Amino acid sequence: MSKEYDPFMHTAEHVLNQTMVRMFGCGRSFSSHLNADKSKCDYHFPRPLEDAEAAELERRINEVLAQHMPVRTEMLPREEAGKLVDLGRLPAHLEGEEELMVRIVTVGDYDICPCIGEHVENTSEVGAFRLVSHDFTPPQGDGEAGRLRIRFKLKKNA
Repeated sequence: MSKEYDPFMHTAEHVLNQTMVRMFGCGRSFSSHLNADKSKCDYHFPRPLEDAEAAELERRINEVLAQHMPVRTEMLPREEAGKLVDLGRLPAHLEGEEELMVRIVTVGDYDICPCIGEHVENTSEVGAFRLVSHDFTPPQGDGEAGRLRIRFKLKKNA
């Protein structure tokens, strides 16, 4: 892992992704850059995010983080994992490998997804989530979604 890698940010990203899915019905981020100082996630999104929505997003994420949810990892056979999560983003070279074991990360009963990254053991370790900014790039072609970029920081618990 890179020395810039931060398990606190990674767990926060999982909670952000699931909160975006629940609030707006969009998919998980299609691109992200996580490091200890600040991070960003990009979403396929149809419009700009309103400031009130951004404030509610931040509030809900902090509410989830404060629930002291355990963060667990487990290795599951591909077939079993595919019943729980979308495996569509696994690297192409792994397609067709039926014996493949998939690492699954669960954040309490809030989020579950395939993931290779390190995480905290409990959401209460993450600290406070702060949505620093959000910007929107309109779609470039017919039928495409725009790109919503969310930048965030954490104030870690001392």
